[in-house]
Amino acid sequence: MTQTPQASADAAPAPVEDSPTAHGHGGDGLVKLALGAVGIVFGDIGTSPLYAFRETFAGHHTLELTVPHIMGVISLMFWSMMIVVTVKYVAIIMRADNKGEGGSLALLALVSGRTKTQRWSTGIVLLGVFATALFYGDSMITPAVSVLSAVEGLAVAQPGLGGLVVPIAVVILVFLFMIQKSGTARVGAFFGPVMLLYFLTIATLGVFSVVKTPEVLWAFSPHYAVEFFINDPLKAFLALGSVVLAVTGAEALYADMGHFGRRPIGVSWLCFVLPALILNYMGQGGLLIRLGTPALESPFYMLAPDSLRLPLVGIATAAAIIASQAVISGAFSITQQAIQLGFIPRLRIDHTSASTAGQIYIPLVNWLLMTAVLLLVLFFQTSSNLTSAYGIAVTGAMAIDTFLLGVVLFRLWHWPVYYAAPLLGLFLLVDGAYFAANLTKVPDGGWVPLLIGLVIFTMLTTWAKGRKLMIDRLRESAMPIKVFIQSAANSATRVPGTAVFMTSTADGVPHALLHNLKHNKVLHDRVILLTVKIIDEPYVPDSRRVKKEDLGQGFHRLVLCFGFMQEADVPAALKGVRGCGGDFRMMETSFFLARQTLLPSSRPGMMLWREQLFAWMLRNAESAMEFFRLPTNRVVELGSQVEI
Repeated sequence: MTQTPQASADAAPAPVEDSPTAHGHGGDGLVKLALGAVGIVFGDIGTSPLYAFRETFAGHHTLELTVPHIMGVISLMFWSMMIVVTVKYVAIIMRADNKGEGGSLALLALVSGRTKTQRWSTGIVLLGVFATALFYGDSMITPAVSVLSAVEGLAVAQPGLGGLVVPIAVVILVFLFMIQKSGTARVGAFFGPVMLLYFLTIATLGVFSVVKTPEVLWAFSPHYAVEFFINDPLKAFLALGSVVLAVTGAEALYADMGHFGRRPIGVSWLCFVLPALILNYMGQGGLLIRLGTPALESPFYMLAPDSLRLPLVGIATAAAIIASQAVISGAFSITQQAIQLGFIPRLRIDHTSASTAGQIYIPLVNWLLMTAVLLLVLFFQTSSNLTSAYGIAVTGAMAIDTFLLGVVLFRLWHWPVYYAAPLLGLFLLVDGAYFAANLTKVPDGGWVPLLIGLVIFTMLTTWAKGRKLMIDRLRESAMPIKVFIQSAANSATRVPGTAVFMTSTADGVPHALLHNLKHNKVLHDRVILLTVKIIDEPYVPDSRRVKKEDLGQGFHRLVLCFGFMQEADVPAALKGVRGCGGDFRMMETSFFLARQTLLPSSRPGMMLWREQLFAWMLRNAESAMEFFRLPTNRVVELGSQVEI
């Protein structure tokens, strides 16, 4: 994997080879974990009925409201959920966990280096990074479209309140982002019951409608979807751009697997969420067959009697808030992984729960997300306009997951070609059709996630490339450690105490050590050359945390290994180190860090504008002192200049 990014090269974590580790779920019962999954994992896909069916007929590409079209759309939605969610994600991709963790970056870490050539390996890394960039675009659009579509129910229940939809949505979203810094542990306990109520409600409404129009049950047959394409291929293809909204959020099942486990998520989906969703979609289809065009205003809300529409607005809004919360938490989690894996500079990460390591808050990401979400709401005004921008990010990320799955099937699992090829062909056909259909919406808003993804992709790859170039330049001038010890250790004055020099590479002399000796002309009695490495798995047990080497003359090489889901707390790790010249006492230990100033140059490597972007990111990265939880009064920073 790519080297972990840091503000100074001498203080940067670096990756090592894969190694197995266990990952469990605390022995919680299946029912409890399944209920928790309903509350967190399925918020995004669960709120799709608010807008997916409506947009297929009244959205960007309108579709005539005929019985064959209605039956065809229901059939497409059902079989899309079966192929994309049930088969692709639940049955197959979720088996490709990285020691229990899922998501595009965890999958990328799993498959990285398993290809035969460097060219293919680089291509796979770029695909994984682009999927991550698209996820950020999705995490901006999901809260906006979910909350807007829920609040728009006010205009259905009370037409006079239509003008308040956007202001109310803005207030809800601002409040949601404002409470992130205090954590969601307290309200999180209500997520499961609220989503349980929501799914029971939409399933019940669907059942009542299906009872009135039972012929919609025939839509389970795939021949209605096939007939739709045979009789009206162009309109069926364009309809896919909205049908895919029924499976948005499928990737969340995989991304949140580390929180709940594969089996509880699968049980929740198959036994509860999938039946509730398809019953509601069939109910909406039956409603449109009975009432026709008047029901197109909002078939979701019109399933309910007039007297129950306002309570339904309240339940749907709560579900939309929970869906948004899940996406925001996912953005924090993916950012932490990207920092550790080397694609994003160090950022300030606050832990909002003393008992749950996964509950984190990243201020910069929070405020940037809030700004983007509010701009989307104010610019697009309605959920119908926003859905034009919604599908591209989701379908793009799903297609990339399929490519990464291909590497897993052939390189990791060694499936026979006659099994893997047809399966991958089916997934690529479905993903490709959805993505192509959404490309038709680029002029009407689809450009938004593409632009966001391109900007973020550029920043992620610039940071990773710049870090590699800078470390290569530092290695060019590095002195071998044995030569240094033989020459300097015998001539320099030794002073009491321990000096820890942080370095990104486990060879050569750290620049901070050279500068300290040059200017202060002393060495401590005990000198630790410390490297923090982030490995391609989520968690590293304490038994494999430390690697040490005695270099002689009071010099020790120390490597601390962490997983990409763990916090690199250096002082806490040092307390457990034994046999390295005695115990570590923080009040007798000084940490020396090197902070590089980048000088963009005409040397080959990156274009000048990317070098300037990298230099800006380097200047604004979180300091190594705070990132590694070093004691503030025991840190010395020494500066140097580097050309790339």
